[in-house]
Amino acid sequence: MSAEQPICVVKYGGNAMTDAGLKKQVIQQICLLQNFGYNVVIAHGGGPFIKKALLQAQIESEFIDGHRVTTPEALEHVETALKGQVNGSLVRLVNQLGYKAVGLSGKDGKIATAVKRIHRKLVDGHTEEHDLGRVGDVVSIDTHLLELLLAHGYIPVMACLAADVDSNEYNVNADMFAGHLAGALKAEKFIVLTDVDGLMRDKDDPATLISNLRISEIGTLRQEGVIQGGMMPKIEACEIALKNGAGSAVILNGTVPEQLEAVGRRQSVGTTITN
Repeated sequence: MSAEQPICVVKYGGNAMTDAGLKKQVIQQICLLQNFGYNVVIAHGGGPFIKKALLQAQIESEFIDGHRVTTPEALEHVETALKGQVNGSLVRLVNQLGYKAVGLSGKDGKIATAVKRIHRKLVDGHTEEHDLGRVGDVVSIDTHLLELLLAHGYIPVMACLAADVDSNEYNVNADMFAGHLAGALKAEKFIVLTDVDGLMRDKDDPATLISNLRISEIGTLRQEGVIQGGMMPKIEACEIALKNGAGSAVILNGTVPEQLEAVGRRQSVGTTITN
């Protein structure tokens, strides 16, 4: 591997994470991107595992507009689920497949610096602020350690945790975390795995798949209600990646692993977003 090779950042999650057989197929296809000439970085969340860990600890999960409120006590269990369980299992799987994985979070080497996120929403014409606890937004990425690893053929596997300049630790939305990574690394491709074939004009009709999208068209699609629900953070992550230096973003169906191979072969698949 060489530092000059294009970088591909893959945001891994959804059903491709909870089904063991599918998980192995997906990780294999992600690793194969190395064979197609890419330096590969995997970024992951772990919603189902966090939910289970908090249930076992008898900590209630509170959500505000889809954002999990994370107390300092909950953050300990979030970190255990993300790093101890999800990250560890992905590193093991990549290594078993004959590649070289290094498990990290944004805290390691101060790769990701965050600030506390204050959630704002408009209610009756005025803005309400909600404290989400230990939830953060990425403000900067230091790519030095990642570039060193990539130059020597390693696949960094990144959990979406970060700290601020005072070492306060935060859980970060995995889509946004991955988008910031892809932008900072100037990734040629930012791949977001989800449970559908991409962005569709009618979410219930696969025939309405939008194959190609310019970043300038996203605002209109939001106003029209085409971008909704779980697709909203994925599209926002793609915007972050592209505005910060990534070449293109692709939203793929993670339950169809061969779509990843199509990207490796530079074929059109899913929804491709460009500047």
